[in-house]
Amino acid sequence: MPDNMSAQCHCGAVTFDVELIEGLNGALRCNCSLCRMRGAVVLSARRIKVTAGSDKLTEYRFNSKEVAHYFCALCGIYTFHQRRSNPELYGVNAACLEGISPFDFASVKVIDGNNHPKDGGAGGVAGYLSYTAK
Repeated sequence: MPDNMSAQCHCGAVTFDVELIEGLNGALRCNCSLCRMRGAVVLSARRIKVTAGSDKLTEYRFNSKEVAHYFCALCGIYTFHQRRSNPELYGVNAACLEGISPFDFASVKVIDGNNHPKDGGAGGVAGYLSYTAK
């Protein structure tokens, strides 16, 4: 699978290109309140270029308000977010990538976002738990 991929929201109003850091090998989930509720498998990207629908993206920030999570204003799908641990990187909803399903990943690492290092917790990026999808 190439590291450069095309992506879109469910309705297709928002399209974007991503440059993945580890290809499909870096699949993650986070256990913070927002990620737990949205349930997305996320891949890391060093670059995102919105190719259509930037006016359809809506932003949500919570807790520290440091990180922007982007959603399509029409269909509501989470597309990507800026990483809190490294604001120069992004987390991308794997299900938005062309030809990829969250069910394609047999094993997904879980980050302990409930105890993020920027909140003084010991977990976060270094605090991985193993999770294997059944």
